[in-house]
This record gives sequence, C-alpha cells and structure tokens, in this order.
Amino acid sequence: MELARVEGTVVATAKAGRLQGRKLLLVNLTGPDTKPTNNYLVAVDSVGAGDGEIVIVVRGSSARQTDDLTNVPTDSSIVAIVDTIELRGGVVYSKDQRTEGASR
Repeated sequence: MELARVEGTVVATAKAGRLQGRKLLLVNLTGPDTKPTNNYLVAVDSVGAGDGEIVIVVRGSSARQTDDLTNVPTDSSIVAIVDTIELRGGVVYSKDQRTEGASR
C-alpha cells in the first residue's frame, strides 16, 4: 500500500467494458509526511475520493481484490481515504483539520 494525493481526474470515453462507469483519478504518490514525489499514477477509485485528499493506493494484483473491482483491468486502485497520519509522535496530516506538516 502506498500514500498518494488526488490531483486530478482522467476522462477516457473509449475504454474497456469493465472500466465503464469507473472514476479514474490522477494521484501523486507521497511520503508519510505527505510531500509529493512527482510519481503519478492513474488509479481506479473504489471509495469516492476527491481532489486534494490523501488516499491509500494498492498496485498489482492487490488492485483487483476489492469486491467491486474483481475482474476489472486495473493495476492501481484507491482503496481508502486517509483521516490521519501520525509520524514520529506527531500528527502530520488530519483530514478534518487539513493539518499538514508539509506543504503541497
């Protein structure tokens, strides 16, 4: 599992049948301090994530392990929206307070 920030949406009108109706999001992988790495992925959203949110992304065969993504042709999926990240005894990210120890 990896942390990432949702930074955009990918629209593809022509796509595989099993991707029909799926939201595709552009995510920037981050460290636990939420600093961006500038390593981008397109991920299938399975949890209703929104722009700017910190999410958990899984890749490879794990990306198809949720009930609604079985047999979907994806190599990366968003499986959780992060509420809080604690690092070295301090909160570096809180969704409710939008507290971040690092700038975007």
